[in-house]
This record gives sequence, structure tokens and C-alpha cells, in this order.
Amino acid sequence: MTDTLTAGHVSATTDALGIATISFFHPAHNSLPGQLLRELAATITAVGQADTTKVIVLKSEGERTFCAGASFDELVAIADEAQGQQFFSGFAQVINACRTCPKVIVGRVQGKAIGGGVGVAAATDYCFATTQAAVKLSELVIGIGPFVVGPVVELKIGRAAFAQLALDAGEFRPAAWAQARGLYAEVLETTADLDAAVQAFAEKLAGYSPEALAAMKQVIWEGTEHWDRLLSARAAISGRLVLSDFTRQAVAKFKAATGAKA
Repeated sequence: MTDTLTAGHVSATTDALGIATISFFHPAHNSLPGQLLRELAATITAVGQADTTKVIVLKSEGERTFCAGASFDELVAIADEAQGQQFFSGFAQVINACRTCPKVIVGRVQGKAIGGGVGVAAATDYCFATTQAAVKLSELVIGIGPFVVGPVVELKIGRAAFAQLALDAGEFRPAAWAQARGLYAEVLETTADLDAAVQAFAEKLAGYSPEALAAMKQVIWEGTEHWDRLLSARAAISGRLVLSDFTRQAVAKFKAATGAKA
């Protein structure tokens, strides 16, 4: 593996109120290689099961980008369909970890969410963002599609809005658009305002009955019990398409034009 694929980290802390903060970072615009996806899913599961956790805040580090989605370096390194399915299953594992976590997850989106990053934001139960948190499902541009994140994005914003976002793959939609369709509960002007709003809401949730919150979480995600199978099947579609000449050429062209690593 290259340094790009092994860089980054996931961390977790819990304060005296029982507010657990899970943070992820990757130097390439918070893209998520397979290793980080696995670490993030495992951390969400472990923190969610801890008795000391009352509510979870999910965030990324940095200012400009919440999550750029898949690592392009890892995409071009995929050699066969099995490896491709395994990689895209990383996003499925994160979504399912959020879905099955017994604790409410509050999202903090400080910047742009792209591709899989939109899926991560949608997988939280209540999401705050800044005005800089534009969204884009760019997968069709490089010859794949938002198949794995599709179910959770569609659940959050509806099928029509999901289709608009998926088909208009080259364009960002502003944070206000995402808020109007339910992806973001509230959009704040500054990062300081964002942090204050997230903290206040997390403290409010931490004071509620844990049993009631857990029951409410089950209601919110009712009807998604089959997603382990569904998202695995969706990952197989992406894993096949990522091997196409179209995708290989599109990713190479993008990296040559921008010098992007993710």
C-alpha cells in the first residue's frame, strides 16, 4: 500500500456528560480508503455499545471538506470484482454501523460532502451543517453510481431528490438545498456556530431517557432491517463497474488534470 492509502486516522473521546465524539481524518480531503472505513465502522459499533455513551457526535477534521468519498488511489488499485465489492462494502459497513448503533448519532458537517461523504452524513440521525456544506453525488462522472449510499440518501431526502442528485452528477447542490430536503436539520453560518449548535443539541439528548432514545432510534430506522444484504448487493454492482475502461480512464484523467489523490 502507498502512504496515501495508509494515512489518516479515526479517534473517539467521551466527556463527563456521556457525549462521545468520533472523528475521522485523511489528508486527501477526508477521503475514506478501505482501512479507514473499517476503522470508522468498528469505532461506531464499539462506542455505541459502551455503557458510558449517551449520544454520539460524528465529525471529520479540517475545514473545507467533510468527506470526499472514495479514495481514487484505491479505486485504481482494485484488480477484480471481489476486491471491488470488498472496498465498496466499507461504505456499507459504516452506514450499517450507524443504522444499528443503539445510540443517536448527531452529524457535524463543516464542509463539502461528496459521493460516499453524502452517505455518511445521511446515515446520521440528526445532522447539522454550515453554509459551506454543499453536496454532490459524483459517481456517474467516473462510470460508477451511488449504489451503496443510495438507500440511505433516498431514505433521508426522498427518491426524486436522490435521482436529481445522482443524475446531475457533476454539480454541487448548496447546503440550503440539502436542508430543504431533510439531509440537514439546521445550517449555520460559521464553524463556531456549528459547534455551538451541535454541543447544545447533544447535551439536550444526553439528558433524555436512554431507553426512550434507543426505542426512537429503532423507529427512525424501521424497514431497513434487510440492508446488510441490500448494501452488499449494491457494493457488488459498484465493484464490477469500477473495473471498466470508462472508470479507469475517467479517474486517470481527473487525477492528471487536478493532481488529486482522492
